Amino acid sequence: MKSYREELWFETKTRRAYVNITPQVDAVVQKSGVREGMVLVNAMHITASVYINDDEAGLLRDYDDFLERLAPHEATYRHNDTGEDNGDAHIKRQLMGREVVVAITDGKLDFGPWEQIFYGEFDGRRRKRVLVKVIGE
Repeated sequence: MKSYREELWFETKTRRAYVNITPQVDAVVQKSGVREGMVLVNAMHITASVYINDDEAGLLRDYDDFLERLAPHEATYRHNDTGEDNGDAHIKRQLMGREVVVAITDGKLDFGPWEQIFYGEFDGRRRKRVLVKVIGE
């Protein structure tokens, strides 16, 4: 069994962003040489997310609006009493999830129709990383 690890780094210009990272993950899978297995993709920061969905601009705006309604940035959060201003980002991350696992079949990401891997940033404007771990044969 092979194992391959790589980190992807992101620094968004905005506080919240949704970045399609499917091409970067696919490139890591290709480098790994794994033909049959799985890839784990997870955000290594507690105010960012990795999730799978459709890459459609309206849907991405809907996500952003929905998350902001549920956990508005300007609301009062006890976490912010520590000197932080990102209590909302922690909650948004919990809602969107930490990681995804995708099957690798015949050397390719084995997706359903329209599925893409996204990095969701909820407290941006600083460098953060995503772990990509490929395991298989």
